[in-house]
Amino acid sequence: MDTQTLYSLGTTLAFAGILIIIVATALIVLSKNRKKGNVKGAGAIIIGPIPIVFGTDKESLKTVLLLSIGLTALLIILILVLHFLSR
Repeated sequence: MDTQTLYSLGTTLAFAGILIIIVATALIVLSKNRKKGNVKGAGAIIIGPIPIVFGTDKESLKTVLLLSIGLTALLIILILVLHFLSR
């Protein structure tokens, strides 16, 4: 792949992410049957191979932790495969 293709792919993915956020926010705001209740959520920040996980309840935290560990393992495998292919 050349740099122009990677640049185009990155730009496209960034705009797709922004579009998904805008559509999700609009759907939440325009929803007629919004209920008041508890909100549960969690998130992860992955810096290098180290995931930093935060959340509001144990179930959400456990789910995000498993997903971030899986993503980190996938990243390490991808790095190793690319390293051995570039030899």
